Amino acid sequence: MTKVKICGLQEPEHIQTAVLAGADAIGFVFAPSKRQISIEKAKELAKFVPEGVLKIGVFVDPTIEELEQIVNVVPLDYVQFHGHETPEYIETCQFPSIKALAVKTVSDVENGSKYNTDYLLFDAPGTDFKGGSGMSFDWKLLQGHGISENRLILAGGLNPSNVGDAINRVKPYMVDVSSGVEVNGRKSNELIKAFIQAVKDEERS
Repeated sequence: MTKVKICGLQEPEHIQTAVLAGADAIGFVFAPSKRQISIEKAKELAKFVPEGVLKIGVFVDPTIEELEQIVNVVPLDYVQFHGHETPEYIETCQFPSIKALAVKTVSDVENGSKYNTDYLLFDAPGTDFKGGSGMSFDWKLLQGHGISENRLILAGGLNPSNVGDAINRVKPYMVDVSSGVEVNGRKSNELIKAFIQAVKDEERS
């Protein structure tokens, strides 16, 4: 069963909707973004995430001190690196980790082999910020390049209408959505439920 991460959550009602609908992971954005939240707010929101649902923090080029504070205070289960972090730096941090890579060409996919992280997240290039552009990339670039499906998280332009096709083509371990479940920049309970249902429907088919 493909796992589902709902990212960029900022309100308790949307976390509760995601959890009840069957989300496997909740993403909190600490990097510069219109979805960025404070440590204090993330700590409060984390109280609505039950055991068994992962809490993942999204960061861009954080310091080790920043990571240690946020991971312990919120707390987080995984750190998602969305910047220019080197493989060596990520290993130094020693947190369960996800490395996000923006995909334009095959070489961007192949670059993932350098990272000894738990998971690799492939996303479309960002616009104003790193990631979260709401755009997709050519999923064919993920074919035939030795990335284990058990490590692969697919993001970028996913929504309730296309996530089934994405799963069928890429067969990722997890799909990650943010803007694809928003209306006018705010998370939509109905779209969150529709996205998770679409993943379930694709698995059943």
